Amino acid sequence: MPPGLFSSLFSLRRPIRRLALACACLSATLPAQANPFETTLDNGMKVVVREDHRAPSVVHMTWYRSGSIDEPSGVTGVAHVLEHMMFKGTRKVGPGEFNARVAALGGRDNAFTSRDFTSYFQQIPPAHLGTMMTLEADRMKNLALTDEAFSREIEVIKEERRLRTDDRPRALVHEQLMAAVFQAHPYQHPIIGWMTDLETMAAEDARTWYRNWYTPNNATLVVVGDVDHQAVFKLASQHYGLIKSTKLPVRRISNEPRQIGPRAVVVRAPAELPYLTMAWRVPSLRNPAADREAYALQMLGEILDGYDGARLNRRLVREQRIAVSAGASYDGVNRGPALFLLEGSPAPGQSIEALEAALRAELRRIRDEGVSEEELNRVKNQALATRIYSRDSLMGQAIEIGQLESTGLSWRDDIRLLAGLRAVTAEEVREVARRYFDDANLTTARLDPLPLPASAPESHPAPQQP
Repeated sequence: MPPGLFSSLFSLRRPIRRLALACACLSATLPAQANPFETTLDNGMKVVVREDHRAPSVVHMTWYRSGSIDEPSGVTGVAHVLEHMMFKGTRKVGPGEFNARVAALGGRDNAFTSRDFTSYFQQIPPAHLGTMMTLEADRMKNLALTDEAFSREIEVIKEERRLRTDDRPRALVHEQLMAAVFQAHPYQHPIIGWMTDLETMAAEDARTWYRNWYTPNNATLVVVGDVDHQAVFKLASQHYGLIKSTKLPVRRISNEPRQIGPRAVVVRAPAELPYLTMAWRVPSLRNPAADREAYALQMLGEILDGYDGARLNRRLVREQRIAVSAGASYDGVNRGPALFLLEGSPAPGQSIEALEAALRAELRRIRDEGVSEEELNRVKNQALATRIYSRDSLMGQAIEIGQLESTGLSWRDDIRLLAGLRAVTAEEVREVARRYFDDANLTTARLDPLPLPASAPESHPAPQQP
């Protein structure tokens, strides 16, 4: 079963989060590599191809610019449900046959749903790229979404929710945090959906979602690998270009009102240790040439938690032994509002209050003392290294392009993005630490552990996407 809700990306969350801003390097400092080629089919589908001839392999990814952000109230989780249903067959391809055909060709495939988009991918030998387009174009148009298949699959998805969220205390904390941070914006809803909505969802809800959003003018095709771009454009026109576009629904997404005071939630669940996460609303990156604060916030996150020797791990875990874990994150590239997060679990004998005070102290230290040029340059080099390593992977390149294209930016912004990071000054980092971390803009969520069942030790959760 293809996992959803970043199921295939949970383990990649950290690289992708950093990729969101550190997603390119100036050509003088990166290995030589071809820029992507782009075209748009007559039906509105964008096609982006990057030629990479280092290995006889190609990644084929279809990105739909629709995720949980687009779901109306009452059917939360339907984007992820439809992702599951896309593997249940079409009028031409039987249930499960899609995966079997990919495997028979020596490839692998999967899919993932996020708040902002849904993506389907295959990695196969280049000779079979046309076959992948045949299969993917077929299910873009001809999905056989029956009541019987839906009734079976919705039970699988409800069990997935139980395993990934209901039975995982930290996942519950993150879910409740998002519900508290956002009161109007749909980021308040979990990608997998509220259980109450899954229990009342009908097959027609999924069919409506499919009709509304699975259309070529809401999709981007990304192909990276050992291919010729002109040949890819021809294949895309032959397979995807025959599908008629449809008018997209109006995206009625509420703006989040200004927060006017601190918010706090408590989750009580069986767990070994307490857990704390703190979220501040901060600016997103919308204009790569002008949004300096987004770059500074990214660097602030890297200084706190960008590598093994970063401040939170070094001070709170290794030196002061206040925490067994401590982290920071910022994701500025998305369709909705951005958050800056601090999180951690206190060490045995330490309290949540002590951990919170220590996390706040690290922010205050940057606010009051700033950061040195040496430290800032170190984290910039880490971001550069991440980018270089990401280009070793065809999948990493395809994800980079698709994420940018699906969140309102462009693959053409990649040089601007890392140039923006490279230009961040120590004073800019200090200024964002001064500006955005007051209590009026803070939401905290904490886990108060209940005793663990004697026969069921706590399982550690997969990381959650904020």
